[in-house]
Amino acid sequence: MLLPSHFTFFIHNSILSKNIIPRNKCAIAIHACGGVAIPALSYVERLHLCELYMENLLLIDKPPGITSYDVIRRLKPRFPKGTKIGHAGTLDPQATGLMIIGVGPGTKKLNSYLKLPKIYEAEVLFGVKTDSGDLDGKIMEEKTVERLDSTILGDAISKMVGKIRLAVPMYSAVKIGGQPLYKYARRGAATVTAPEKEMEIKSAKLHDLQCASGRCVANVTLEVASGTYIRSIAEELGRRLGLPATLQNLRRMSIGEFKVEDAEKIMP
Repeated sequence: MLLPSHFTFFIHNSILSKNIIPRNKCAIAIHACGGVAIPALSYVERLHLCELYMENLLLIDKPPGITSYDVIRRLKPRFPKGTKIGHAGTLDPQATGLMIIGVGPGTKKLNSYLKLPKIYEAEVLFGVKTDSGDLDGKIMEEKTVERLDSTILGDAISKMVGKIRLAVPMYSAVKIGGQPLYKYARRGAATVTAPEKEMEIKSAKLHDLQCASGRCVANVTLEVASGTYIRSIAEELGRRLGLPATLQNLRRMSIGEFKVEDAEKIMP
């Protein structure tokens, strides 16, 4: 169900199925936000509308080519001037998929969503390494890869499941000396080294492997703990195979129990 623009909040279905929100609270919530009445809605749809007001959460399917803050900018005109809007975790500009947006009181809950595990669909490109860990960066190394054994690749992916210490990408918001790494990277500051941090892959599965024109691309689903950089995972996978590697595409499929199929799509 799609509600009018100021009602386009999407709440996890399990909340709706419990039927725990009394009708009187729904009526109070609707009245508090302008007294809007939509009599054609079913009971489950009314519960959905209640959650809009009671949880102040919005799920967005971010398109490629815009930043996470661009998403916030596009949503601001929907709400009264001065309304606080935030998100529970950035996506790189070319990445797509799920973002949890908090509106008004909902922004106070965002820290708890930051800690939730996430599932990504990633395309790892073998034969190229960049300074950013994705295709937005400058190519640092190239190698022709005509063929890659899917059994060896699958085994390498499986062996990465668990906790692992990896360097964070230089083009990231991790701060050193009060400045984010990406600022050092843009200046070409050779004296700054990206710090290592513990990351965790909870599960990993190879779905497809295609090789053509001296490059191979693997499609992998990764469930990871909060704070895990998929760009770092892609580069590490290449290192274990003795190949330069970078992240070609990334899509966030879920955050905890929130899923991208329940999210609102916005235009690039």
